[in-house]
Amino acid sequence: MPQHGEHDPTNGRFEEELGAVLRRTGEGFAVDDRRELVHGGLVRGRRRLVRRRVATVGGALALAMIGVGGVYGGSLLGSSGGAGQVSVAGPKPLPRQGEPAQIPVADLAAVLKAHTPAGEWRIDNPDGVGHSVLGVYDDGKGKAAVSVGLYRAGKTNETGLGQVTCPDEAAVPYDDCTSERLPGGGRLMVIQGYEYPDKRVETKNWRAVLLTEDGFLIDASEYNAPSEKDSAISRENPPFDPAQLKALVTAEGWRPLLQQIPEPQPAKTKPGGSHAAPPQEPSAARIQATLTSLLPKGQGLKVVDKGGQGSGGGGYLVVDDGKGRSLVGINVQPHMDDIRAELFSGADVTSTADGTRVKLTKQPGEKGGAGVVWWSADTLAVDGFRVVVSAFNSAAQHEAATRAEPALTTEQLKTIALSPKWRQLSEEAAGNAG
Repeated sequence: MPQHGEHDPTNGRFEEELGAVLRRTGEGFAVDDRRELVHGGLVRGRRRLVRRRVATVGGALALAMIGVGGVYGGSLLGSSGGAGQVSVAGPKPLPRQGEPAQIPVADLAAVLKAHTPAGEWRIDNPDGVGHSVLGVYDDGKGKAAVSVGLYRAGKTNETGLGQVTCPDEAAVPYDDCTSERLPGGGRLMVIQGYEYPDKRVETKNWRAVLLTEDGFLIDASEYNAPSEKDSAISRENPPFDPAQLKALVTAEGWRPLLQQIPEPQPAKTKPGGSHAAPPQEPSAARIQATLTSLLPKGQGLKVVDKGGQGSGGGGYLVVDDGKGRSLVGINVQPHMDDIRAELFSGADVTSTADGTRVKLTKQPGEKGGAGVVWWSADTLAVDGFRVVVSAFNSAAQHEAATRAEPALTTEQLKTIALSPKWRQLSEEAAGNAG
């Protein structure tokens, strides 16, 4: 039974779609600004970080579209899938490894229309190809933006699990969320949430995400407005209720389309014939423990909450010294030398004796929380090893400030970022991967 609260064919088009995925994931899937904080490299350098993670087949849902598993073969939901499969006209050759998905948008739209209530549709780019379909639906009660995307999450399902896990309700505003295991091994999450975590606009975003037993993701999103952002609210709620969203993502009509998502390119081989494995990043649990051990002593700091990506190289703590809660987040990123000229060449950058670049920043928060400020220490070693530590004067960026300043000074953040423990942790993770 469901458990309430259970825990982009051109390059330009690809990047556009990838950006949309990243905006909505969540990080993990959850639109938790604290998880987004640690997953995205603390905003600065995020685009380069995303490219790097895509190139190395790491990260979470951002990589689902290029694939980390084999060609889908077999039932989506076993014998219990939805009814009314939509045929795809004519036999198609198997997709070649490493190519972008070439699924006709018209085929995606046909499945979408066949498994939603009767209404008028306007489909974006109906003659195009890709891995997703976007449209505006109108049942006479108000226009609503709707999208469905098909992605790979890997045969192990490790990266996909974060997309079907309900977020922390204390950090992410939503009205309801369920996560359940389906017959045949699939996992489904349905969440009734909001486009903006701070609810500055009451745009609702209801989503259903299915992780199949073979490691594919079917992600459906709907809004109570004609577009995801920058449109006036057109109806009280999105048009499809949770049961209808579930029926949409579990429909068997998606099965032949999933087969058209290409396999990833084989890993390049090193001299001697061994395969180059993607860099392994420290787990969130180890990062949380290390960050806790590096908190300043004598300030009465107590850890009242913690979290982060399972293996995304980031984590966060919420600390309280009796003066109000403060979010402290960290991201550990090896092989980031390509951002040196972009982020570490200004007059505000200093260097340590060993050549590590250090940039200290104080700026307003970015998620709409009243009075929130964001202090950070961004460090980059000579070999490209990057550690970013940030602190806020609130428990989450979308929440109002709980204190005048963060619980940690920028110098204390710098001390934490420069600790040799982070390199030791990264080397340990790399050793485990090898």
